Amino acid sequence: MIKKTFYISVLALLALCVAASLPSCKKKVNMTTIEVEDQDRHYYPILQGEELELNYGVTNLGDDPLIIREIQTSCGCMVVNDNLPIVIMPRKKGYIHVKYNSIKNIGLVKHYIYCYGNIAETGRAELRFDVHVVPDADYTRDYEELYREYRNLHGIVGDAVEGDIQRGYYVDTDF
Repeated sequence: MIKKTFYISVLALLALCVAASLPSCKKKVNMTTIEVEDQDRHYYPILQGEELELNYGVTNLGDDPLIIREIQTSCGCMVVNDNLPIVIMPRKKGYIHVKYNSIKNIGLVKHYIYCYGNIAETGRAELRFDVHVVPDADYTRDYEELYREYRNLHGIVGDAVEGDIQRGYYVDTDF
């Protein structure tokens, strides 16, 4: 019985030593340089709720594969449509696909997309775009409508202070 457990322990120790002495399967990937087409973009105005499809062309200028392991966006209104990691071979071109939904934005918006990988110098590439999101004129309320909604929301009944709510304006008597 003791010989059997001794042999099992020796075999387990031998297997552990063999496994530890085998070379690792990991290959070190060196930093590489890239070129991004239109890294800073300016789009024509769009209506609120429209979507933009952004395709950034990325060229690997180096001698090692480019591996983009993580992509972060500055807003939850953008979705990256690529499976990570994105691998672009040396001297080849690949694309980063991003879909932007403007439903929660109004006015001039600027967004950033950060790509992390074995990119020379900083380890990241920054992609930028801006667009002016215009609200649909059918849904833009004027001041009187906003004021009436505010009063209804807060349960304010009757005349405005020294004014008349039925006529839709406010009169201030402190002249």
